[in-house]
Amino acid sequence: MTAALMIQGTGSNVGKSVLVAGLCRAYARRGLAVRPFKPQNMSNNAAVTADGGEIGRAQALQARAAGVAPSVHMNPVLLKPETETGAQVVLQGKRLTHAKARDYAALKPRLLEGVLESFARVGDGAELVLVEGAGSPAEVNLRPGDIANMGFAHAALVPVVLVGDIDRGGVIAQIVGTRAVLSSEDRNLIKGFIINKFRGDPELFDDGYRLIREQTGWRGFGVVPWFADAVKLPAEDAADIRPATAGGAVKIVCLQLSRIANFDDLDPLRLEPGVSVEMVRPGQPVPGDADLVIVPGTKSTRGDLAYLREQGWDIDLAAHRRRGGRILGICGGYQMLGRSVADPEGIEGAPGASEGLGLLDVETVMTPEKQVTRVAGEDIASGCPVEGYEIHIGRTEGADRVRPLFRIGGAEEGAQSPDGCVAGAYLHGLFSGDAFRRAYLEGLGAAASGLAYEAEVEATLDRLADHLEAHLDLDGLLAVARAGV
Repeated sequence: MTAALMIQGTGSNVGKSVLVAGLCRAYARRGLAVRPFKPQNMSNNAAVTADGGEIGRAQALQARAAGVAPSVHMNPVLLKPETETGAQVVLQGKRLTHAKARDYAALKPRLLEGVLESFARVGDGAELVLVEGAGSPAEVNLRPGDIANMGFAHAALVPVVLVGDIDRGGVIAQIVGTRAVLSSEDRNLIKGFIINKFRGDPELFDDGYRLIREQTGWRGFGVVPWFADAVKLPAEDAADIRPATAGGAVKIVCLQLSRIANFDDLDPLRLEPGVSVEMVRPGQPVPGDADLVIVPGTKSTRGDLAYLREQGWDIDLAAHRRRGGRILGICGGYQMLGRSVADPEGIEGAPGASEGLGLLDVETVMTPEKQVTRVAGEDIASGCPVEGYEIHIGRTEGADRVRPLFRIGGAEEGAQSPDGCVAGAYLHGLFSGDAFRRAYLEGLGAAASGLAYEAEVEATLDRLADHLEAHLDLDGLLAVARAGV
């Protein structure tokens, strides 16, 4: 059997995704054929695979760290929240259904079959599979039918290492308490623990580290100091939205919609020295000194259009427009900028139509077909190459489409107002290309920078691997993976 190790956490956002990415890079540099895997992910920040499927962005980053192309089988179940109580269920890269939270349990047996099939495919030809859990195994109320943590570990016979986040406080209780609520069968799968996000001198935690070992009987694999450069890696979901970056001559703000999706468009902008990037959070006004306002992608266009109006952002955008400010809508944000958004078949919610912001002369009609594809083309204004991905439903047409932004595969994409101050397109990831990003920012008044974004992501993954090599027992972790359960 292929060696495998599952990294579970004492809670959400304890750093599992970043740790798995770093371990993928570290073991790949040792010459191992490494593959990432996450049975179930919940995120609206998806990545598009070469075959037109979608997976969690964290698994795409982990695949990159391992030096392999992302596959739909690396994250076979992706839950994309559409409302407070329901989510779109994506199985092996394709939309399966929409499920309410209370009905999801009935789907799990069918989903587990797909998860195990995908796990076998990922392991084929690999020497090590690094599995990421979701949430926490301490949520024992969710244990029946579980496919994300211990249920998967039992079904696939994969040993587990538990990660605690010391930065949020109470890490001893996190780990010891998790052990206390687990069944004996689940406890036996856990082979050790890792302390993550330590600030200061790790030796100051020696007594706590020893206490955890004594209380649990588990082996400690190390204390990982805070890795500040993690902010340079693509974020997984809305819980990872970065704080504002300040100091740049050009100020870009982005509306934090309730179902914000694929906001990794902002990641390259945050690393630009001449740019400050700020999220406008619920209840806050759009800053009057913004040079550019981005209306981002969303999993629920009409729902977030109503949410946007509840915050008063429609009034702020209109005022920003009157001042001559720039507005860019991406994907769902593009749809909102138009005159109307119609969903006659109720694909995203109740059937009906919503009045748009009226900042672009276009109209959108939602359609059942979902566009999920990687694309490449050129920016019409600058001639610079662009590449990225589309992941949306709906067709957008109207008079402002005669002024497209991009030419992709012989087709024209996007729309602009006659003065060019308001624009929108379906293309995600457009700012990752250095030439286009520089040209676009120069148009806003930012000085040209030498940032090579993709190279910086690669360098950050290498620094992360170095960090883990220095502070974790990687030989011990590999031995546990090879020994199995």
